[in-house]
Amino acid sequence: MNKPYSFSNEQMNGIVEDTFANILNECENLKKITCCPNEQVVALLSVIASKFATTSEKSKT
Repeated sequence: MNKPYSFSNEQMNGIVEDTFANILNECENLKKITCCPNEQVVALLSVIASKFATTSEKSKT
């Protein structure tokens, strides 16, 4: 069985935090420019998340 991955404290306070902030900012920009509802942003994020899901995770849905 594979050990679950976790980010280091340095990564959490660096690239992970930056990436999170960037994604939030881009979602807010998308809403502002397109006037789309939150549900549309959630749908888009779901599609993006599915691109990163493993085969076993995809078969669960």
